[in-house]
Amino acid sequence: MFNGWSRKVYLELSAPSEEDNRADSTRVLEAIGEREEFARASVRLGIAALRALDRVCRESEWKITATLGYDGDGWEILRVEPGDTTECHYGLCADLGSTTIVMEAVNMQDGSVAGSVSVFNPQIRCGEDILTRIFYAKDHPEHLEKLRLAAVEGLSQAMKELQRQTGICAEDCAALIISGNTTMIHFLLGLDAFCVFQTPYAVHTLAPEVYRASELGLSMRGFVWCCPGRANYLGGDIVSGMIATGIPEREGISVFLDIGTNGELVIGNRDFLVCGAGAAGPALEGGVVKTGMRAEEGAVDAVKITEGEIRVHTIGNARAKGICGSGIVELLAELFLNGWMDLRGKLIPGVSDAVFEEEDQVKVRYAPGLSFSEQDIQEFLKTKAAAGTMVEYMMNQIGITMEDVERFYVAGAFGTHISKEAGVTIGLYPDIQRERIVSPGNTSLNGARELLLDVGKKEYAERLVEKMEYIQFGAVEDFVHLMGAAMAFPHTDIERYPSVQEELKRRGRAL
Repeated sequence: MFNGWSRKVYLELSAPSEEDNRADSTRVLEAIGEREEFARASVRLGIAALRALDRVCRESEWKITATLGYDGDGWEILRVEPGDTTECHYGLCADLGSTTIVMEAVNMQDGSVAGSVSVFNPQIRCGEDILTRIFYAKDHPEHLEKLRLAAVEGLSQAMKELQRQTGICAEDCAALIISGNTTMIHFLLGLDAFCVFQTPYAVHTLAPEVYRASELGLSMRGFVWCCPGRANYLGGDIVSGMIATGIPEREGISVFLDIGTNGELVIGNRDFLVCGAGAAGPALEGGVVKTGMRAEEGAVDAVKITEGEIRVHTIGNARAKGICGSGIVELLAELFLNGWMDLRGKLIPGVSDAVFEEEDQVKVRYAPGLSFSEQDIQEFLKTKAAAGTMVEYMMNQIGITMEDVERFYVAGAFGTHISKEAGVTIGLYPDIQRERIVSPGNTSLNGARELLLDVGKKEYAERLVEKMEYIQFGAVEDFVHLMGAAMAFPHTDIERYPSVQEELKRRGRAL
């Protein structure tokens, strides 16, 4: 049994009599108050449950199941049903991403995932990236409302799809826990997110209250809580990631890196947590790159150069339409290892018929009709250098080296699908034992699930936020200068990458 955000309690009540003419509501509340888990808790009877109480109790001969949801301070009885329905008890958790919304229906009895769905965020209609949406809503309340309604639409779509797949009625769930970055939570709550982008970065909220789902426009009986964030660029998705990985409870030091349009970073253990965030650029997600695309059907996600030819794999084994993040990393690693590209990202003309000049640019053709240019490579280099410099700068501030790091986490879908070897080859990952590089998947969603199953972790998450020391990388004066050292494959100091050196020597390409 979990200490979750919702409870289902089976009650066998005594029927009213001449000797016991207590009100129906009193009868139910007193019976629940006798339960150990509610003995010292505040419990109230919601109006919807009160209206149904008479009919349900009399139809079931006073054997009923009450569904309770946690409102942040106490418990509210949201629903009453005839008989014992405690085995049918589910809650919801979601990762509210700028591109996709992932939602799970979770069995609140045993913690298992009953169903999981992913839908595109309808806010994409107002802008492909977060920054476009921020400017879209600035000084336009009607646009802000459009973004809010799009977030609600996306969550509602996910609920409906879960019901279609599993038969679980999301509307009957008493709890939904959401993890998302600060901007996405602002949009969901109908708050102008320009403060996230503009100095002094004093956002409207980092710790939303527990709200009724109906207040947010969601067709659900229960309550919604969004995991708290730490700063404008370090939101609840990262705090949720800390809960999912258990970093704050470990003795060994870990690095947690989530790379996307922004790069979010946490370094620490049970004694300290230092965190920061900065612009990484959309190149790692296929953005900026002319033929880049999201990881969907037709995207090149893996690349090898064999016998002088580029061979690719696409998602769904479909015709290649473009290249996603994992494909970009493998393409660059293969170009570098095979001598088609130098350490500064310059393609070598004449090395292969696939390398050609067009419109005053050198490009490499990786699939029919699709190419990757030196300009694309430079955009990627900036992203890679920004991510690597964030890690190096923060470690220097703390006074540790990579030898002190027990685990190097690369969170999110990007970290899940990228080849570790390719990541090390181009300097996106440090050159450490590969088992120390961990791809934990969607830690935002995983943390939200843990929060859903343990209402006590609400306070834990709030304490974590207070513990985290934040560095705004955009305010570091020499950050761009520091990035210069990482603007090479794998790095200007090749000695930092001994395994890459060895592979180059094996191929007769020692630098």
